[in-house]
Amino acid sequence: MIFRRRFDEVISRQLDLFERGHAGLIADCAAAERAYDRAHRSEAEERYGDYVDLVETATEILADIRDHYASTLDERAAEEYERAFNRAVLKRLPRFALEIENR
Repeated sequence: MIFRRRFDEVISRQLDLFERGHAGLIADCAAAERAYDRAHRSEAEERYGDYVDLVETATEILADIRDHYASTLDERAAEEYERAFNRAVLKRLPRFALEIENR
């Protein structure tokens, strides 16, 4: 029998909904990263800024999802859930994981 963590199923569903509901934003992040990678030196800073802004928007949405659900839990469970959510984001959506713990 495989041990499943307490919040794995709910987090998986939340991330599924995020990916479906914000597919355009996720695609925009990938496109902005490609634009930055291809940018001429004179445009690179601006392209990177565009990319960071999009990633920040997506990270804020994920943090809002996390924080909203965590607010329904007692303090100990909320801390466990937040750690599990952040790990799941790192594994599944690594582009958005760098800043999620700071939100």
